[in-house]
Amino acid sequence: MERFTIHRGIVAPIDRENVDTDAIIPKQFLKSIHKSGFGPHLFDEWRYLDPGWPGKDPATRQPNPDFVLNQPRYQGASILLARQNFGCGSSREHAPWAIQQYGFRALIAPSFADIFFNNCFKNGLLPITLPDTTVDQLFHEVAALPGYELTIDLQRQVVVKPDGTEIGFEVQPFRKYCLLNGLDDIGLTLRHADKIRAFEAERLARFPWLARTWAG
Repeated sequence: MERFTIHRGIVAPIDRENVDTDAIIPKQFLKSIHKSGFGPHLFDEWRYLDPGWPGKDPATRQPNPDFVLNQPRYQGASILLARQNFGCGSSREHAPWAIQQYGFRALIAPSFADIFFNNCFKNGLLPITLPDTTVDQLFHEVAALPGYELTIDLQRQVVVKPDGTEIGFEVQPFRKYCLLNGLDDIGLTLRHADKIRAFEAERLARFPWLARTWAG
């Protein structure tokens, strides 16, 4: 998992409340047995005018010119600004996969659905919760200034605006540690690889029959 320390990026606003995971990545794309390839289908039904399905080449699609991610000023955005209860609905982990694979590193909203919030941390995304009034002000500033960028310093737990104003945010210490060090659940386990190998070797010495392969 990629480390998150300090990130600076263009902000893209999704000015809708209660954006559910089926809007983030529609159900037909969940058929994939892979963990990759979801970025082109992020917000698929809002992003394109024609219906999409697995295997359909995004280059052949009809982009919706009114959707925020299709507007030139938001190209290359890596910070997503959202409204209340972002990520509600089903618990599909494909939603943070699609957001991360599109190119976003962080999300800012007044609130997130619990399971989606947890899944973000497990996939290297930083979801930041800020007060409604602060988020509303950010929406106004993003709309007023093309190319609006924020800097997010996870170590200091601050969002830095273009004028240098800093906005503090909370993050659980363990989640902060994992993001700063690029550790997902597998990475956390592999820190103890030597102990795991030693345990397996000792167990096999005590119970050699565990290594037998039964045929038929």
